Amino acid sequence: MSTNEMTNAVNQLRELRRMADDLDAEMEAIKDEIKAHMSAADLEELTGSDWKITYRTVTGSRFDAKAFRRDHAKMAEQYTRQTSTRRLTVQ
Repeated sequence: MSTNEMTNAVNQLRELRRMADDLDAEMEAIKDEIKAHMSAADLEELTGSDWKITYRTVTGSRFDAKAFRRDHAKMAEQYTRQTSTRRLTVQ
């Protein structure tokens, strides 16, 4: 790939990322409107002709690796493994 082609590819990637960010922001704004409406109406579920929306509290449990490492450092080290990946960063 020539320098000119690489520059075009990077510019296209930047534009697509900007567009994706704009779409993400727009989707979040719409979701926030829906959540506000459902909260104000004290609803957990809404149904339309071809859609269904639920907005419920979900409780879950997760392993607290940071606290485990703090309280059981030797055991955490015993079960920790290193991995390698390649990361593409475009600035």
